Amino acid sequence: MLEVRDAHTYYDTSHILQGVTLAVPEQRTVAVLGRNGVGKTTLVRTILGVNPPRAGKIMLHGKDVTGLSPYEITARGVALVPQGRRIFASLSVRENLELGVYAGRAARRKAWDLQKIYSLFPMLRKRLNQDGTTLSGGEQQMLACARALLSNPDLLLVDEPSEGLAPLIVRQLGEVIAEMRRSGLAILLVEQKLAFAAKYADYVYILNKGRVAYESEPADLLANVRVQEQLLGVASSANA
Repeated sequence: MLEVRDAHTYYDTSHILQGVTLAVPEQRTVAVLGRNGVGKTTLVRTILGVNPPRAGKIMLHGKDVTGLSPYEITARGVALVPQGRRIFASLSVRENLELGVYAGRAARRKAWDLQKIYSLFPMLRKRLNQDGTTLSGGEQQMLACARALLSNPDLLLVDEPSEGLAPLIVRQLGEVIAEMRRSGLAILLVEQKLAFAAKYADYVYILNKGRVAYESEPADLLANVRVQEQLLGVASSANA
């Protein structure tokens, strides 16, 4: 579904991604872990074409999309649940959802429609006429997920979904991610919380200083306390 091949991304003269290579197979969830400032969000922006790599390639469905605009890349079946939710302040919940529907008009997949969204997120139906930014943080995260799903993507990029959320909301969010997995989506999950990411991922990468420092199946990482402490700064028992 997605391949990042030896990507080097810069902000002006700052070399952020320094040869990142990773892959997201079809219908699989891959997690990217790492401390703050190691390049996780830059990786998302690189995949989307917001900050294209100066060297390396981004491959989607086996085709080179390096250098394409974000619009062209999303039109090929990629959607983003951004860090910080980014709900449109001037729009109601209904209007935020309609943006996702509009973006998905040409989508190949039709797994998600409003009725399925309301089934997965019943609280959204109750708040359709409410301004999106008046929702709680957890509700805004659910709205951001729903908006992305309504574009019916093949690949979903989810950037720091559990950030700033209470444990109960994080568990509810996990149920949403589990349902998205069951629907056949390929998911790239960018996270800091190891226990959360490992529960839902089929494979994990850890970024450190703009490079892939470790990769394995989740069970192997959970068993490797030394790697957790060195690259994440905390063992899994403290990262729940």
